[in-house]
Order: sequence, then structure tokens, then C-alpha cells
Amino acid sequence: MAHIALEKIEKTFGKVQALKGVDLEVRDKEFFVLFGPAGAGKTTILKTVAGIEFPERGLVRFDGEIVNLVEPSARNVSMVFENYALYPHMTVFDNIASPMRSPRYKESEETIREKVQKVADMMGIGHLMDRLPSQLSNGQRQRTALGRCLVRSPKVFLMDEPLAHLDAKLRHLMRTELKAMQAQFDTTTIYVTHDYTEAMSLGDRVGILNEGKIVQIGSGDAIYYTPANEFVAKLVGEPEINLMDAEFVTEEGELKVRLDEAPQLFPVPTDVAAVLRDNYDSVKKWRVGVRGTNIPHSFEPQLTSLEGVVYNLEPIGNKSILTVKVGERLYQSVAKNDMKAELDTRIYLEPDITHALFFNGDTGQFVTRHNQAELLQGR
Repeated sequence: MAHIALEKIEKTFGKVQALKGVDLEVRDKEFFVLFGPAGAGKTTILKTVAGIEFPERGLVRFDGEIVNLVEPSARNVSMVFENYALYPHMTVFDNIASPMRSPRYKESEETIREKVQKVADMMGIGHLMDRLPSQLSNGQRQRTALGRCLVRSPKVFLMDEPLAHLDAKLRHLMRTELKAMQAQFDTTTIYVTHDYTEAMSLGDRVGILNEGKIVQIGSGDAIYYTPANEFVAKLVGEPEINLMDAEFVTEEGELKVRLDEAPQLFPVPTDVAAVLRDNYDSVKKWRVGVRGTNIPHSFEPQLTSLEGVVYNLEPIGNKSILTVKVGERLYQSVAKNDMKAELDTRIYLEPDITHALFFNGDTGQFVTRHNQAELLQGR
């Protein structure tokens, strides 16, 4: 177990600055997820913790001790890679056992057999011990790589997109098993992914990266309900959040909002209106974000609705993603899986402003939402 801290970490590859002053704290025994798009710097952070990459500036600490110049073999970390990195000439047993046979961590063969069998049974590959990697499926190879990572008790587990090459069903199963295993091993884990479902379901806390910088750190719920900015809001959730230009109008003392220059006015919740008025003079441009689950649709006009036409309807199992064209803008809404609609059919959207996110349109920074304090309580 270990408490990991990165302080002002900078890392450059040629002319590309991969990490730009990264500050990060991973608590002892925490399952911490690094999440962001490709090229954001997630794997570079993982390699910096492992000692595979050395930062040009900044400090790496394990339990308060600076380890910048400590070699990877001396950091007592265990890492699983996206591409498995199995020894092709070794059996499943020998691949899993290899960390315990290294000069630094060498253990007796009896202990090795006992630990390998325990981990292999836990991973569901106990019956494959004599096979070579070439004789395994992708899922079995991934389980073998995970088994090799888990077979000893390091200070920290480092996992670089370990489920990326698995099919959807196996990925879901392995997410469940990984969370259970982390609780069982009771150790610190840093997990890299570009899949928001993995990030939200696995992490005790999630760190969002973009272009070498930490954008936000928090629980999955906190990131989903109160994203730091428009980038984070678009990164989490399926379909992607709908972002609309907003204009505020006061009618008979009540604040209302107009979306994308449509004629309709939507009432703004009282607590949101108070925050908006406090910021009104300093913010020149506003944007409102509404997720697809909060934009119900109807084929009949409502009192406050956006009129458009069906642009696309995509069934995806237990739901459908409805894309509606309003003027020149496309909006996405979650519909029932049995919904039927012809393209170009007239349809009406009713954005639910009580679930809307309000952003500074100039900076993209999150400002407020309804019941923000209640949503953040305990998160």
C-alpha cells in the first residue's frame, strides 16, 4: 500500500509537452482512475509513477519519500499493459509466476505454486496453466496479464487500459471482478482508461486529463453532475451533452432563458437564478447544457418546446438515440428502444431546465445547476 503524490510534474517528448505541471494525490488503498481522450497524458503519468519515464521537473513521492531517481525495479510497483506483454515462450503458469522469480522478489517454488494457483483460480484461468499465450483467446491473455500483476503484493497496482481489447460482455464482467479484487487485495490502484463507463464505475475518484493537465478530480457522480467545464461535460455521458447558446430574460420578476435564439422562454429554477444574477455582469456569454436523458420529445407541440425534424434514430439495445434537427443545430435525446419515426418527421423537444448545466460561454467553465449543494453532498 502507498500514498502517491505528483508535484508540478513536467514531461516533454521532443517538441511535445506531454505533462504540464501536473499535481496529483492518490490516497493509500484508493482505486484512482485517470480518464481522458487519446494523447491527454494518462499513460505518461502512469509511467512516471512506475519510473519508466523520468520527469524534467517536479517531484514523485511514495509515502512522502521522493523517488524521482529510484529505478522501476526498486519502486515495488506492479503494472499491466494494454498490449498484455506476455512472454510468448512461457506457459500461463510461468507468465504469472515470473515476477516472483525475479532476483529482487524471488520466493520459494512452493509459495509460487500456491500464489499462482490462487490468482489463476480467481481470474478463471486455473485450467489453462500449461497453455502458451498463442493458444489463448484475447480475454484469457488479458486475464493472464492481470494475474501476473496481482500475484504479488506491491505498493501500487498500475493498470494501463487493461480491458481495451476485450469484447463488451467480458469487459463488463472484468470491471466487476477488478473492483472486487481491489477491495480484496486492499492496495492502491491507479487505472488508466479512455472509456467513461469504466471510469465512472470503477474509480473511488476520477482524474480528468486534457492536453497534459488535470482538469478535474472527484467522484464519478460529482464529475457527471457538476463537471468543471464544457470539455468534461462532453466527455462523460452517452449521448454527448447538448450545449446551447443562452439568453436570459426577466418577465414579471421571474428569470427565464431562451435557447439558441428560439422564441420559447423556459423558467429558470430560483436557486440557479440567484447565482446567475450574481455573475451576470461578469459573464458576457452564456451556454446551457442539457443531457439527452433530460430532453423528452413529443409529436405534438407543447407550451415551451423546440420544433424540429427527426434527423436520425439509432436503436442501441435497451434505448434509442434520437437526433433532432432544430434550425441548423442537431440535438440528441434518449428515446425508448421501440420508438418508430420516419426521417424528417416533425417533432418537438422539451429541455428540462431543472437538470440543465449553466456555463460561462466565453471560458467554458461551469457556473451552476439546480440543487447543486444537494448533489455534491457526500461526493
